[in-house]
Order: sequence, then structure tokens, then C-alpha cells
Amino acid sequence: MASTEPLTSMDKETTVGAGSQTLMRGLDVIEAIAQEVLGLPELADRLALTKSTTHRLASALVERGYLAFTPRAGYRLGPKLLELGALAHVQADIIQVARLHLEALSASTEDTVHLGILEGDRALYLDKMPGRRRITISSRVGDRQPLTSTGLGKALMLDHPPKYWRARFDADQAEGSHPADWTVWESRMRSYVEAGRAFDLEENEDQIRCVAAPVRDAKGVIVGAISVSSAAQYMSDDRMGELSKTVSDAADAVSRDLGWTASLPKK
Repeated sequence: MASTEPLTSMDKETTVGAGSQTLMRGLDVIEAIAQEVLGLPELADRLALTKSTTHRLASALVERGYLAFTPRAGYRLGPKLLELGALAHVQADIIQVARLHLEALSASTEDTVHLGILEGDRALYLDKMPGRRRITISSRVGDRQPLTSTGLGKALMLDHPPKYWRARFDADQAEGSHPADWTVWESRMRSYVEAGRAFDLEENEDQIRCVAAPVRDAKGVIVGAISVSSAAQYMSDDRMGELSKTVSDAADAVSRDLGWTASLPKK
């Protein structure tokens, strides 16, 4: 007959501990199958578990749809993970994910912070956090700015080939961007690629400079960019160098929230 006595605190800790261990083992199963399709013997060896324990865990995951099993092939990821992945993608709206990071970056630098994405051949400004300095920066949420004269735009193009840079440079110059020399611009752009961030050296707005860095998704693809902008008097070459790490760290934090990890290649 089952005991009707209440669980002691030690009993509760033991129960929770056992449940946590089972959960962690279940996650280990999913992560192992994420690497490759495995049969039961291979999966048990990979996890250093008995075949009976491995079969019990895998069967429960198959029942819930987290895994699928094909005879003579083995276990693979199931439809439930596809469903959850799609939901996670929808929920991971870049504005929502980035907002706290933008606010923290604006507070720590006291400067204006922007979030933008590539839309067509322009940088679309999605969000803006005003800084504490008494500086007017003309950008507005919803603005579409040239790629080659803005920090955001250059950061969005870091993974694009030079052929694309040249096409955008010529088009932006023809449309009235700040006059620039292609050779100088390209040389700077190549240095930005190596550094993993980009500068706007008063190229888009007089007396305004900015530092920008790309935001990447779970596949390592650039899906946005963050910038810190301020008056040139507050943006000496030395400070822009210091801000490079600050802005890149913030962009990487947003990227991680979108699923990117440093172990994944940047594309």
C-alpha cells in the first residue's frame, strides 16, 4: 500500500534531483541525435548509458514527437522540434530581442543607439535609443538610409562581396551620398571586415560619427546591425576604437539571443 505520509524536505530534494537527472539525460539524447541519425546501440554508447535506459528515454521522446524512429536507420529529430523551432523563430523578433541590449548600450555610452536591418539596398532603421547628450541626430525609426555612407549600412554589408559594395557605392554616389573616393572607401571597408565592425566618419551627417557592428542569426548570417552615434567632438579616433569592443559585444549578445554561438562560423 502506498504511503500517505507527506514528503519530507529530503524526500522532495531526492525526487526533484531524480527528475532533473532524467530531464538532463533526455536533453542529452536530443543533442546527440541532432548531430546525426543513430541506432540504439550507437546512441547508448554515445551517452554512456545502458541500452534499456537509452531505449526508455528515446521511446518517451518519440511518443512526444521530439524524436522519430525509422527501422534499420535509427533515431532522428522529430516533428515537435520543427514546430518549436518555428515558434521560437517567430518569438525571437529582433526588435524585442535587442531592446534591453540597446537600452543598456545607450545608458553605458550616453550616446544614441540604433538598430537596423537590410531592406532592399538600404539600411532600414528599426529602433532608436536617444542618448543623454544634448545632440540632435536626424535619424528616425522607419528611415531608409544609404548603405555605403552609414555605419549601420556598412556593418550590414560586411559579408557581401566587393562586387556588391562597388555596385552600391556607385548607386549611392549617383543618388547624392556624401562625395567619396572608391579606393579609400574600399580600403576602409576591407579593414572593417577584418575588425568585424564599421565606422561612419561624418559620411552621412555632418559632425556625426558612429561605430556599428553586425547582428547574426542562428546560422551565422547577418540579419541586422547596432550602432552608437554621437557628435564628432565626443567621438575621437581613440574613443571609436574603445567603442568597437563595446558595440561588438552588444551585437554579439543580441546574436546569441537569436541563436548564434561563437562556435558557429560567420557567413
